[in-house]
Amino acid sequence: MIKRSKAIVCLILTAVLIALMAITAGRGWGPGHKGAAKNIKLGLDLAGGVSITYQTKEKNPSKTDMADTIYKLQKRVEGYSTEASVYQEANNRITIEIPGVTNANQVLEDLGSPGELYFISQTGSDGKENYSYNSETGEYELAEGKTIESLEKDGSIVLTGKEVSSAKAETTEDDMKNKQNIVSLKFNKEGTKAFADATTKAAANNETIGIYYDGEFVSVPTVNEAITGGSAQISGGDMDKDMQIAKDLASYIRIGGLSLALEELRSNVVGAQLGEDAIHTSLIAGLIGLLIIFVLMMIIYRLPGLVSSVGLIIYTLLVLIVLNAYDITLTLPGIAGIILGIGMAVDANVIIFARVQEEIGAGVQIDRALRSGFKKAFSAILDGNVTTLIAAIVLFILGSGSVKGFAQTLGIGIIVSMFTALVAVRWIIYSIYTLGAKNPKLYGKRILKPAFDFIGRMKIWFAITGCVILAGLIIMFVHIGKKENAFNYSLEFMGGTSSTVSFDKDYSIKEIDSEIIPVVEKITGDANVQAQKVKNSNDVVIKTRTLSLKEREQMEQELSEKFGFDKKAETPVATENISSTVSSEMRRDAVVALLVAIVCMLLYIFIRFRDIRFAFSSILALVHDVLIVVLFYAVARISVGNTFIAVVLTILGYSINATIVIFDRIREEIGITVNREKLAATVNNAISKTLTRSIYTSLTTFIMIGMLYILGVSSIKEFALPLIVGIIAGGFSSIFISGSLWYLMKTKLGKNKVAQ
Repeated sequence: MIKRSKAIVCLILTAVLIALMAITAGRGWGPGHKGAAKNIKLGLDLAGGVSITYQTKEKNPSKTDMADTIYKLQKRVEGYSTEASVYQEANNRITIEIPGVTNANQVLEDLGSPGELYFISQTGSDGKENYSYNSETGEYELAEGKTIESLEKDGSIVLTGKEVSSAKAETTEDDMKNKQNIVSLKFNKEGTKAFADATTKAAANNETIGIYYDGEFVSVPTVNEAITGGSAQISGGDMDKDMQIAKDLASYIRIGGLSLALEELRSNVVGAQLGEDAIHTSLIAGLIGLLIIFVLMMIIYRLPGLVSSVGLIIYTLLVLIVLNAYDITLTLPGIAGIILGIGMAVDANVIIFARVQEEIGAGVQIDRALRSGFKKAFSAILDGNVTTLIAAIVLFILGSGSVKGFAQTLGIGIIVSMFTALVAVRWIIYSIYTLGAKNPKLYGKRILKPAFDFIGRMKIWFAITGCVILAGLIIMFVHIGKKENAFNYSLEFMGGTSSTVSFDKDYSIKEIDSEIIPVVEKITGDANVQAQKVKNSNDVVIKTRTLSLKEREQMEQELSEKFGFDKKAETPVATENISSTVSSEMRRDAVVALLVAIVCMLLYIFIRFRDIRFAFSSILALVHDVLIVVLFYAVARISVGNTFIAVVLTILGYSINATIVIFDRIREEIGITVNREKLAATVNNAISKTLTRSIYTSLTTFIMIGMLYILGVSSIKEFALPLIVGIIAGGFSSIFISGSLWYLMKTKLGKNKVAQ
């Protein structure tokens, strides 16, 4: 334990830090209230943002070019927020929605006007100049008779924006330590070769390469040497005087690499898709859930439970501050990541203090029981959290959109939860013990009972899960037989109808949520209706699944009769079909990220447990849980959209963590097993000893999600219900499936399998 003076200092510092964090999260510091929770950037679904619609200059663009342009734009606008979305509207329009932004003009200025970008050699194949400087206008111009078409035929277009993978404005120092503004370029494979050839020629002849964007030269840099490494820097000129010029040039180059040339059609500021009630009810649900968890922890673990509650307060405040500090956009999937982080924070405390109670029940002194509890729980906490953190890192690197946003908040939650459990809670409980809390009654004790025979009944567990999966598959195929989709895809996955309605008055967001949306939901039967209020107007953008002509007419009639339209508007209801906001490329990214994450987790488990059977059985249990959730979506006909991805990823992290806790106990107790009977007893003991942990962790997570379901709006309920099913499935597989799978593999597979 620690000295009394250190214990006093530790508790005082803890109290001061909690107070400072509470002030920071509650009010913030300075005139801008920096660090305040209210300043956390919220996504379009929670707070709204800017909506910009572009139209292609080509009237009938191909599907391939549209898809490629949408995907590239998606990657670029993620610089504003990982939750920004890009989707097709009608035949030749692309809409960008960026959360947490209120200045559409600033976004347009930063993003640049999407045009056509070309890198042009100074001289053509005929030796004549392709462009020259006009002293009267102070600008470079194409030589007389030269056009982009003629330059392309001549081979003078050395590369286009399509070959530029990134462009970024930066400030560096030259050889004389003078600061200069530059634009750093990186090229793809084709661009690297083309630029190397072009700069080799230009350097040999002391020529320039003109950067021609949307009908004019934006920069004509001199080439000093051949550039073959796939990257380049543009410097000099007016950029040295004004960083904004460098930023504009970088913006032109970034946006000029699109497959299609675009022109702005409209831009406006829109309100939250889920409405203001979504945030309010989620906060209330979270607070109630945390309070219930505090009470349960104190009832079950007594003084350590109180300390765990303090640890959860520290966790919550730290997460809020970190979200603010790193300017992370919080959306519904992000909330899922935070909830999972809370579950893992509770889980770590449960593992530790369950161990402490075991030690006390075995007659160990309190101080030794505390040290032993933290020591024995460390490996389970480390392996469970690191495995999930690996998944979060992979999902962040390879994913896009909501997947990346989920991974951010999950990763933050894991790191903070490990800190609170292994550092903050540890020192607080040690300090309280040192200051006199040494009565065993304050800690409780746990007398281990005879182990339940889980392995002997594994056929029952497999039969139960087999019947559930089979029933789900049958119902799903029944839907397919009726010529329905296997799943009820929402507009994020299948596209839908966007209706801009001009009402005769300015309805508030609350009125839209409580009065207008229910009318649309009743007509369409769509519980995933999204409505966004256009700022400084009476317009409301209503997004639904794809509507038939009859449904559109019925919706227009109902809205007109109940709410009234703007009589000055030529078209009170402007309707367009929109593409899915989750593009096929984004779905591909999500699947690839998920598969790579699973492989990485499998490798980590194999390395830590030194037995591939632990890895395979944990992954099979994970697949079981995800399959149960996916089939529930099919059976219950819950909308499959962005929240579907968040739910699946949440169950991925939750399930693997729960399974590893049991496997850690098996690894600890296995020793030298000589036959199957002793092996079965070892597995039964491991599951039985971790049973209360599995139940309590599932219960606390269930409480958090349950509060969201009870208090949430309809879209929140559709998010919470599958999570509840996933928690139940994860708890079942951890207790009944994972250990049984490992036992089967241990006795049936491998060179060192256990004999009879």
